[in-house]
Amino acid sequence: MEETRENRFDPQELIRPHVRRLRPYAPGEQPTEPGVIKLNTNENPYPPSPLVLEATRRAVDGRLRLYPSPGADRLRRLLADLYGCSPENLIVGNGSDELLGLACRAFVAPRAAGDGRRRSEATVQFFTPSYSLYPVLADIHNAWQNPVPLELDFSLPPVEKLERERKWDFAAALTYITTPNAPSGRGYSVEELEELCRRQRGVVILDEAYAEFAEQNALSLALRHPHVIVSRTFSKAYCLCFQRVGYFIGSPELIGALHKIRDSYNVNGLGQAAAEATLADLAYYRENFRRIQRTREETARALRAEGFQAFPSQTNFLFARPPGAPANVWQEALRSRRILVRWFDQPRVRDFLRITVGSEEEMARFVEAVVALRRELA
Repeated sequence: MEETRENRFDPQELIRPHVRRLRPYAPGEQPTEPGVIKLNTNENPYPPSPLVLEATRRAVDGRLRLYPSPGADRLRRLLADLYGCSPENLIVGNGSDELLGLACRAFVAPRAAGDGRRRSEATVQFFTPSYSLYPVLADIHNAWQNPVPLELDFSLPPVEKLERERKWDFAAALTYITTPNAPSGRGYSVEELEELCRRQRGVVILDEAYAEFAEQNALSLALRHPHVIVSRTFSKAYCLCFQRVGYFIGSPELIGALHKIRDSYNVNGLGQAAAEATLADLAYYRENFRRIQRTREETARALRAEGFQAFPSQTNFLFARPPGAPANVWQEALRSRRILVRWFDQPRVRDFLRITVGSEEEMARFVEAVVALRRELA
């Protein structure tokens, strides 16, 4: 009887080379034990509106066996009414992250040696530091990356400086700009964003995950410039991280291209129901935004009094350099007190902690811990 011969090869050889080299996005820690103060992933500390909870409960019925609306049509109509545009200006995604990835696939050519493409056509561009998902999306798509540093205070470099230094690619296929910036919390004016957008010849995505906590937003630019898209989410401000609902606003041509390549049922039905109910109770959320902004400023003042360098923030988090011991030592000391904050081991930001603004009670306990640790670590 003839022996069966096994195939002998390395499964790694079946994986595309650029994927083998890929370093995936590292999400914030999600603790499983109770009693932890979680200030590391920029979640809203307050619950969704009662209307949202009731709408979600009502949706848990026989509809669970049915597919949801493929294009989240009702939600798009509600958002269009809110922003004074057309549903054709909108696409809803499984969180804004899905849409950020779809933009790479729709607007950026994968790089390939000797294929005759200009490098700009295969370039994903972004400022640093910013959302660490951007380089991962570029790597997944096998595109060129063009990271360009922000100013030392995390402001946008003037257009004249970008032109003079010739590091910025004004023809890049896709440019991501996080506004307000993460992880610094720095806000940018509509005027400076528009000046940069006017010069770009590729698609520009203004990633406004934290716009509801800021003094300004750039939505008007997406409705005025055909190559500009604004990205928004129901996660950070509207307490729906669990449901994963985000959206893009832009020209019908760009949005239509994204619709062509999205999954047929990319937004789950419970998420659509929750997001629709959210838009029916915006007054509830706006009061929460004001609470978070007040707590943010109170916490920043308390940190500065303890010797921290806390940057002004237009988001629901603070970016602060602790005194004395390195930032990662402070992170571990806070963890020992069951308080989680975020530390990034990357150039320009490794001396800082990113601290989500929690509830008044959570931030009081955080400041109390900082005051106690100040004597040990400073």
